[in-house]
Amino acid sequence: MVLEDRLLVWKFKRGDKCALSTIYVKYIDDLLRIAASLLKDRTEAHDVVHDVFIDFVNMQKQFKLTGSLKGYLMTCVANKARNVNRTMSRKQTVSFDSVEPVISGISSPDEMIVYDEQFQHLCDAMAELPYEQREAVVLHIHGELKFKAVAQIQQTTIQTTCSRYRYGIDKLRLLLNGQVKL
Repeated sequence: MVLEDRLLVWKFKRGDKCALSTIYVKYIDDLLRIAASLLKDRTEAHDVVHDVFIDFVNMQKQFKLTGSLKGYLMTCVANKARNVNRTMSRKQTVSFDSVEPVISGISSPDEMIVYDEQFQHLCDAMAELPYEQREAVVLHIHGELKFKAVAQIQQTTIQTTCSRYRYGIDKLRLLLNGQVKL
């Protein structure tokens, strides 16, 4: 996967539009899921992800991939989401109810109802977490980032990030009390 990403970045830097399209399609769902979990607003999540890709295109020539492309893009999304949250908290509070799930693989209406109900319970519980804990949980679980990468994004130590994650998971377990499988 890393080798494939390096090849895509190499092609992208040389102006291959197909490479950019492949990168976009490959990571859009993961990035939207992260953004929606951190922002509590689906429209804002789309805006953040698209802004990340616009920035990515604008730095096409000088971009250097030093690690994981997915990790890099997730870091960009998390940083932009953090900035948006700061701006929004100064302006107004947004309800977590406005987040809509990214749905795939649901085949029957019964499954959809169960999924929606569990998703709503999870959203309500996530909204109760302090932002730093929510960010650590989302980036580690949904973003599949290692604690070291999450710590770099949060500009803190690995121990602090692990604590935020652990406290977040403990609080989610307490709030959800078996209603949703984590």
